[in-house]
Amino acid sequence: PFFVNRGGLPVDEPTWERMWRHVGRIHPEGDRVAQRIRGAADLPKIPIPSVPVFQPSTPIPERLEAVQRYIRELQYNHTGTQFFEIKKSRPLTGLMDLAKEMTKEALPIKCLEAVILGIYLTNNMTTLDRFPISFKTHFSGNTFRHIVLGVNFGGRYGALGISRREELMYKAPIFRTLSELIFDFEEAYRRCWHTLKKVKLGHCVSHDPHSVEQIEWKRSILDLDKLTREDFRKELERHARDMRLKIGKGTGPPSPTKDRKKDVSSPQRGQASPHRRNSRGDRRPSGEKKPSDSKAMPDLNGYQIRV
Repeated sequence: PFFVNRGGLPVDEPTWERMWRHVGRIHPEGDRVAQRIRGAADLPKIPIPSVPVFQPSTPIPERLEAVQRYIRELQYNHTGTQFFEIKKSRPLTGLMDLAKEMTKEALPIKCLEAVILGIYLTNNMTTLDRFPISFKTHFSGNTFRHIVLGVNFGGRYGALGISRREELMYKAPIFRTLSELIFDFEEAYRRCWHTLKKVKLGHCVSHDPHSVEQIEWKRSILDLDKLTREDFRKELERHARDMRLKIGKGTGPPSPTKDRKKDVSSPQRGQASPHRRNSRGDRRPSGEKKPSDSKAMPDLNGYQIRV
């Protein structure tokens, strides 16, 4: 069902082409299967999850639950093909356009796509702080990576995301400190027989969907092999304190577009004023410019009369 166009909505050709190529690689009759699915007219329509819409009075915790429910309804992408290419270096406005595309196509997603979608769906919750949390774990000689969107509302921490494991995605905003939230994820990994090796924490993401700044994905990189338990907790709380200080100074780093405007306009205004003052000062003591001004006026008036 993942290869069926949900609800008959069109999906861009590159996305579908990647899917068909994947079918051709893993299925002995992949091309014929793809053509049969494309040409079928009696396939059942898969319901499209509705993007949550909130009333102004809806509490933030309820909104977060609705956003997580929507992400979960899209389902985890088990196909082995990533439907949306996400470059972490893209500006926020480009990632928000990609998130809008995700809501239109309603295809299964993975953890990084869920983070981008979570940012997009919580942009209007200006009292909510969002920041990325990345995990690196080891299991059976293999390395695994996962990412969720950390949230902070009213001094309580939680998370949004998607995972194969129920305990590694949504966390209600009930944790008093950032370290409590991370330790809860660590315990969840331990129940899955994974050993947590590294945690990467980003800074708060701007609520401006048109911002051209980049998301800061790894402001703090914490290596658990090099930190004691107490040092790990202190580093987590230090990062939380840094985020609070950054928010206290403003809503985050200003958009580079605004910076450029300020850099260009301010010097021009500052330079224009003294030029005007100097030119007036030059005119007052000068008696040589008055005749030229008086000659200029008749010529101008004569030109106007002829016109």
